[in-house]
Amino acid sequence: MDRRQFYPKPKAPRFQFDLRRYLAFASIAFVFLCVGCALYIKTAIVEKLPSLEQLENPPQELATRILDSDGNLIENFYIKRRMYVPFDSISGDFFSALISTEDHEFYHHWGVHVFRILEASVKNVISSHKEGASTITQQLARNLYFTQEQTLNRKLREAFTAVQIEKTYTKNEILEMYANTVNFGRGAYGIQVAAQVYFGKAPKDLSTAECAYLVAVLKAPTTYDARENYDKALRRRNVVLALMRDNNCLSPEACAQCSQEAIKITSDTRNALGTGEAPHFIEMIRKKLSRDERLKGYDLYRDGLTIYTTLNSKVQHYANEAVKEQLAGFQKEFDKAWTWKGKQELLNAIIERAAKDSPAYIAANDEAAKDKVLRHLRSSTHFIDSVKRVVTTVQCGLTVIEPATGAILAMVGASPLSMEGVAGAKYSLNHCTEVRRQPGSAFKPFVYASAIANSHIDPTSEIESGAFSYTLPSGDVWSPRGARDHGGPISLATALKFSVNTVAARLITQYTSPDKVVALAQKMGITTPMDPFPSLALGVAEVCPLDLVSAYGAFDNQGIAVQPYSIVKIEDRHGTVLYESKAPTGLRDAVDPKICQQMLSMMRGVVDGGTASTVRKYYRYDAAGKTGTTNDYADAWFVGFTPQLVGGVWLGFDDHRIKFTGTYGMGGKAAAPIWGRMMAKIYADPSTGFTQRLFPARDTTIQQIDASQANEPLKEDYLPNDVDTTENVH
Repeated sequence: MDRRQFYPKPKAPRFQFDLRRYLAFASIAFVFLCVGCALYIKTAIVEKLPSLEQLENPPQELATRILDSDGNLIENFYIKRRMYVPFDSISGDFFSALISTEDHEFYHHWGVHVFRILEASVKNVISSHKEGASTITQQLARNLYFTQEQTLNRKLREAFTAVQIEKTYTKNEILEMYANTVNFGRGAYGIQVAAQVYFGKAPKDLSTAECAYLVAVLKAPTTYDARENYDKALRRRNVVLALMRDNNCLSPEACAQCSQEAIKITSDTRNALGTGEAPHFIEMIRKKLSRDERLKGYDLYRDGLTIYTTLNSKVQHYANEAVKEQLAGFQKEFDKAWTWKGKQELLNAIIERAAKDSPAYIAANDEAAKDKVLRHLRSSTHFIDSVKRVVTTVQCGLTVIEPATGAILAMVGASPLSMEGVAGAKYSLNHCTEVRRQPGSAFKPFVYASAIANSHIDPTSEIESGAFSYTLPSGDVWSPRGARDHGGPISLATALKFSVNTVAARLITQYTSPDKVVALAQKMGITTPMDPFPSLALGVAEVCPLDLVSAYGAFDNQGIAVQPYSIVKIEDRHGTVLYESKAPTGLRDAVDPKICQQMLSMMRGVVDGGTASTVRKYYRYDAAGKTGTTNDYADAWFVGFTPQLVGGVWLGFDDHRIKFTGTYGMGGKAAAPIWGRMMAKIYADPSTGFTQRLFPARDTTIQQIDASQANEPLKEDYLPNDVDTTENVH
């Protein structure tokens, strides 16, 4: 008998709801959740928020502005091209358009618009069209402190930061910062640059329709760029105008009128981007400031400095024009005369060097790869032709200085002709400051001035002009070519006028010494080292073109040498002066004023009927100077001055083995016309600040010299003497 049948089956236990136990469990879970959220917010959000110091001094990458002598923008140094402008210097219509489009409740929230976030979230769920919910303050927080990554962490940090920004700044200050940081496209960050890039105006001068357009492009700068997508840009701008109307910022009549306006984008961006006319001057300043201890701790590309320079934009413009006009025909003349026939060894060497400088060769990992690159380039017609074009491009260095102050007014550092280089890069070598070239006869004025200072001769003194030989201490005989055909004594004035080499050779060996000539040249401003040999009389020692021009300034400045300078003042973003020049600087009493008068008169003769007479085809007012042409027509020079300006021109090639092929490459025919063209343009325009003046009154002796020179014939047998050939340079 189964006894289990007498026992009832056990019943399943009934679940009993224990409220106290449930509440305890829920409380613990809630505590853990709160602690977890707190830890998450602290570690992932709060600890990565901007500090109080960062909020009070928001990071802003501002472009450094480089201004000319009239305060006009000529260039920027920047990572982001941005310049700051205060709230009251921005059109109120811009802020009305911005608030109406981006955040119409801007003045009524505390940084985050909760209802707008919920509304946008619902729309994003039920629609494929994504709608943003960020306030202007949140967008500012993102622009200043965060990236554009679409993550929950970033959005939470952005919201927390927006609240802190609202606590720290007024609404107008927030609008001001936003307007100065947002990206308007085309490399324009901030309303100041955008207003100039798009409309060529200051922000306060923008019309209502222009303000609406700038707000319109914020949505998608590339999509709504009127230059590329005019119809889309117009529709978007009109949407902004309609929002302004709906927000009671614009009357219906004004909205209709503005909607009919065309979007007229300016093509002149010089006020925003700089003129671009003085790239080598700007690069000279950049290199100088990058190693200037006075700017230690400042970033040229981010700290919004303002650099006031000596550049006269009008003089610079005319210098560029003169170079272009002369080289346009001169390059063709050289190309017609130049041939690579019989120069295969030279061409091979040039191609080999260019190939090894190419990016492909440098990037090659091993010798086999490098050899492959070399073989390819050596056989590439395109590569060879591009190398030929580069090495046969006539290069130029031109500098204009105000001798009384040393201010550099203009600088053309290279040929303006298009450069199709091996790597396709823009030509950047500055031929005014970064090269050294033999000055040829352009150095003779220092020899003449030294001879007059150290002997009893004057410009009327006569010196033998025939063949000349000089025995050096080594026993070698120096016999410079360039004697006057028939020899005989001629005055110093005539010898300089026609650049007679043997007279200069006699002066440096018989009336002064190489050591004294070197000392004088250095005192006047030549900084490059020079060996004191007799051949110095013919300009064989290499000089920096800027130095030579500056040194000539002492002749024009009554013997006072002034150090050239290019920076007037530097301010930080707040207008605090970091550096200010005390120009003129480096003053030296280099030459006796009477000697300067004598040299001035003799160099006037060079222009009036001498080797630089081509100047008179273009410029007819008071001028003086000296030409120079080196061996085999390698370098052509003219350095000249007026009563107010001194300017120098060098023409030649980067590869010394490439030379002009005949007398068209002499200083008087190649370089002097550039100087004449330039000065004619400068003095024809009163807005440059320079007007025609006469040189200081001259004494009786000088007047006699001038009269004698006026009757001196321009004999062809004198002209080759400007080419400074010599048998033994030492």
